[in-house]
Amino acid sequence: MTAFAEYDQHDAVGLADLVRTGAAHPRELLEAAIANVERSNASVNAVVHKFYERAMHFADGPIPSGPLAGVPFLLKDLGSAMSGIPLTGGSRYLMQFTPDYDSEIVARYKEAGLVIFGKTNTPEFGLVAVTEPELHGPTHNPWDLTRTPGGSSGGAAAAVAAGYVPAAHASDGGGSIRIPASACGLFGIKPTRGRVPHGPAAGDPGFGLTQTHAITRSVRDSALLLDIARGHDHGAPYQIREPDRPYIDEVDVDPGKLRIGFTNQALFGTETHPDCVEAVEKTVVLLEGLGHRVEEVSIPFDRQRMPSTFVRIWAASLAGDLETMQLATGKKLHPDHFELTTWLLAVIGRKLSAAELAADVGFMHSESRRVQTAWRDHDVIVTPTLARPPVKIGELAPTESQIRQMKVLIKAPVRMLLDRALAEVAGENMAPVPNTMLFNMTGQPAMSVPLHWNSEDLPIGVQFVGRWGDEATLFRLASQLQAAQPWWHRRPPPVHGE
Repeated sequence: MTAFAEYDQHDAVGLADLVRTGAAHPRELLEAAIANVERSNASVNAVVHKFYERAMHFADGPIPSGPLAGVPFLLKDLGSAMSGIPLTGGSRYLMQFTPDYDSEIVARYKEAGLVIFGKTNTPEFGLVAVTEPELHGPTHNPWDLTRTPGGSSGGAAAAVAAGYVPAAHASDGGGSIRIPASACGLFGIKPTRGRVPHGPAAGDPGFGLTQTHAITRSVRDSALLLDIARGHDHGAPYQIREPDRPYIDEVDVDPGKLRIGFTNQALFGTETHPDCVEAVEKTVVLLEGLGHRVEEVSIPFDRQRMPSTFVRIWAASLAGDLETMQLATGKKLHPDHFELTTWLLAVIGRKLSAAELAADVGFMHSESRRVQTAWRDHDVIVTPTLARPPVKIGELAPTESQIRQMKVLIKAPVRMLLDRALAEVAGENMAPVPNTMLFNMTGQPAMSVPLHWNSEDLPIGVQFVGRWGDEATLFRLASQLQAAQPWWHRRPPPVHGE
């Protein structure tokens, strides 16, 4: 059997083993990955920047002898820079922006031997939970091409689900790893705040909301990639205690008898679809069968103020980011360069005072301590990842009426009306994804595990949230669940190009 034929049968660790033993050459693996992209990307639209020739040169060596030497890999087109490669963030404003440096995480990926050959689609600046940017067009979910793969790492998840790569870089500022992992039947963990560096261009993006890692098919790939990426970089604003041992060593370790809480309540919303409730109910039975103690819980936090606080912090962060982009590019900000929703959110961010932002960030941190009291008596708490199965592409796009209203608000940004618009946008966008954002605010590690498929054969992920800094327990539990209820064989139907 040729290496090409075997490509999709291995995770990243397995492919690296093929290279290490001489059973496959990095170029063979890269050619297999490129062939898979070219076969179906016209239909999926996951990969938006391709630099095959540059990757071939890297694959031909000498490749750094890292733990994933020779494995094909994709970067998300947001946040993490790669020298000489466009970084658009899904925005027309950055169409001509090409950084001349590598972000620290990209440098670490290269040192690990990963062969980076493309970048994946993202909504503009990762602001929404679907991947439908005007610049690159929508990414389609390989499980059902009429549906979204989620966002904002939707291109990354679609690429892994379609078999382009076994793992892909992703980031999460409100659920953007866990949401698409759930929608595409994959594993995705958001690390603890501060676990992975953001330098050199950023220190604490989104006032601590955003973390960077990956979406993978296997648990061990995620663990090894986090080992590769973790650790503060020079000048980081703060440091987090390093784990007692590498995360890859936690895989297949018995987690012991855990105290696990669960809730089907929509944390930042009101309703949870029966399919998502069923996913948690079946997971509870599975966990009890594995010997864990499971009980229903309620997570304590201000359900009125926390959602609006999240959106205001995002708006202020976006406004600041746009100013930073203007300085970096020398290109004047203009509404024609941005999607309407993005520009409105930036207008709202500019209207917030420094005192209001300080109060919101302070409230977020104080309320986060209250939230984490729920983990005094529990090792892990379980929720649905999403409140609905993957939605249809375009389902969450603004209506014509909403577009007219946004245009009026941009022309006449009255604070009272902006506050009302912010509440409406928050409610509409959070309804399908109410359970992930809280843990961006608290900074806790949280993972989506592919444990359920509904009657339409659509993936429904289940979220597991750990204590601050305790990714180790999550990796142990995830590997136990992967062994007890494997998902490796669950693949979407073949997708062919147009």
